[in-house]
Amino acid sequence: MPETAGTSPLLLLGPLLRHVDPVSATIWVETDRPCVVEVLGRRAQTFCVNGHHYALVVVEDLEPGSVTPYEVHLDGEQVWPPAQSVYPPSRIRTIGRDRPFRLAFGSCRYATPTTVDVGDGIPPDALDGYARRLVSMPPDEWPDALVLLGDQVYADEVTPATQAWMAARRDLSQPPGAQAADFEEYTRLYAESWSDSEVRWLLSTVPSSMVFDDHEMIDDWNTSAAWRAEVTPNDWWHRRICGGLVSYWVYQHLGNLSPAELSDNKTWRAIQDLPPGSDDAGPMLDEMARAADVEAETVRWSYVRHWGPARLIMVDTRAGRALEEHDRKIVDDFEFDWVDAAVRRSVEDGVDHLLIGTSLPWLLPHSVHDIEQWNETMSVRHHGKPLGRLMEKLRQAADLEHWAAFGQSFERLGRTLVSVARGELGRPPATALVLSGDVHHAYAAELVQPGGLETRVHQLTVSPLHNAAPHAIEIGFRLGWSRWARALTGGLRALARVERSPLQWQKQAGPFFGNELGELVLDGRDARFLLWATSRDDDGTEHFTQVLDTRLS
Repeated sequence: MPETAGTSPLLLLGPLLRHVDPVSATIWVETDRPCVVEVLGRRAQTFCVNGHHYALVVVEDLEPGSVTPYEVHLDGEQVWPPAQSVYPPSRIRTIGRDRPFRLAFGSCRYATPTTVDVGDGIPPDALDGYARRLVSMPPDEWPDALVLLGDQVYADEVTPATQAWMAARRDLSQPPGAQAADFEEYTRLYAESWSDSEVRWLLSTVPSSMVFDDHEMIDDWNTSAAWRAEVTPNDWWHRRICGGLVSYWVYQHLGNLSPAELSDNKTWRAIQDLPPGSDDAGPMLDEMARAADVEAETVRWSYVRHWGPARLIMVDTRAGRALEEHDRKIVDDFEFDWVDAAVRRSVEDGVDHLLIGTSLPWLLPHSVHDIEQWNETMSVRHHGKPLGRLMEKLRQAADLEHWAAFGQSFERLGRTLVSVARGELGRPPATALVLSGDVHHAYAAELVQPGGLETRVHQLTVSPLHNAAPHAIEIGFRLGWSRWARALTGGLRALARVERSPLQWQKQAGPFFGNELGELVLDGRDARFLLWATSRDDDGTEHFTQVLDTRLS
């Protein structure tokens, strides 16, 4: 990126308020050149990745339960908040106040409204609507956290402006075509998604936690061993996966880490040891990305958030899969052992609410679950034969890749949550909540069997924040909960002798379609789930309306 001599540094993206605990916070920025970034008297030198410049400022020695407005200075000059800002001051609110904990969550945000093709008919952006709502509310009622559950950018579905920009730098008739090809093109996707004023302010003042899903890399990413055998040998894939994982590490994952985890992260330490302004960390991060694509154990993308009475365990269900057909796992054993240990520590710490974050829903509509379970069984049973190859084609075409399509993992998570809910690990929390996105609609479901559960176990799914679901998907998911569809797919499962899960669940609410954002309100051992949806009048007036308020505990 060219630098202009004699002018002040510019703030390109951010600030993003990321990890916040009772005494510290991290703030992420992207700038147009090397500089020193200062927040509340704490300074950080930018680091360089492939010609782009970033900083993560660690603000420590804060007071628990405090609210601290902040500004951002680059080389001593204030750049945030912008002049004549119409938004309230950005601030850091640390954990520790004696009041309900409020968490917002959702997934799947395609670019930003001003950049998309109007002809796509995408409803208003839920994050924009949420930001405007917060501006009109007392700050004490703002959320304590925002959880983004995947597809923060779409590498395989770009806007018309980005496609034209790509065409000016390379031949789109060559793979990967009008999709992100490298780190440079990923930086444009993040700029396009995080630059609008509402979302920029929201991310500057509400701490965010993020995880990837497939569209950050490519649709069907790591669906199966057959998919990897077909895609990963291509030269374009190596540039794509490096650009995708490096950009994810810089733009999303780095902010997921606590100050202690940053200190222990060997990649972050190596970047901090680079001479200021002289070395580019791009090659180092490329090596990290190549290794992570081949050996999942080299990087742990999963992490934990500690929120007083609540604990979020964010689980990577994309990069860490085991894909051999006879031993498929959506989370490999090494990673699942880590998840189980995190769950056990959470219960031992006496949390009131255990949250499992996973981009892909665990409990699906019953008929959809049956089809995914049937497809996996038939794929394994007929692996290497014509019917097995047909099942693989169906798996990829219909996106049959959720927890239900990885039966071992589905049951293992069920056993973990049942042991929590029965008090086998210690005092049962009031709720165990699986937060997910991906499927472009919203619903709530509850585990009802086996019995004897002292903890209420729920699946809460909210998607998309800004996208549109094809009509066929809407019909399919509406029918997916129906008794007759369940009878039909149950018959298919029985005909193929597919083993039935001992777990049973019921839909509590939904399905809801459109652009949506969910909220959890946790007050002691009480928990409520609120759902907000956007709409647009014929005259273009946008609305952000509550469509659900249900108790979970």
